[in-house]
Amino acid sequence: MSFADRLAHFNRDVTNRGMRHISGRIPPLATVVHRGRRSGRDHRTPVLCFDTDSGVVIALTYGPDRDWVKNVEAAGACTIEQRGRARAFADPRVLDTAHGLGLLPAWMRPLVSGWVRHYLALERASDENPA
Repeated sequence: MSFADRLAHFNRDVTNRGMRHISGRIPPLATVVHRGRRSGRDHRTPVLCFDTDSGVVIALTYGPDRDWVKNVEAAGACTIEQRGRARAFADPRVLDTAHGLGLLPAWMRPLVSGWVRHYLALERASDENPA
């Protein structure tokens, strides 16, 4: 198991438990609510999430091969809780740095450009009214 995998497991089992209490309240932290593709259970994953013109982009700090990303891709949708509200998103697309980094706010780009290699772009669900 690589260091990144060990760190991801540690964060899932330890750090994320604490982050879940603040992740939807302090931007750019948010919580992705998704359904397990095998278990059928609802899961909550803290992420770095940023608004775009048509939806949101999430920095995939541990890469695109994480279960929560696969769950969102399999379902084709998820809910994101941020700033005290839940919003529905669909059409997940994993982007590489060349396409995803530019979707982040300018102040965030230098902070993640050296270590985040993939991003998850989601569009606002068609049944949601943009705020």
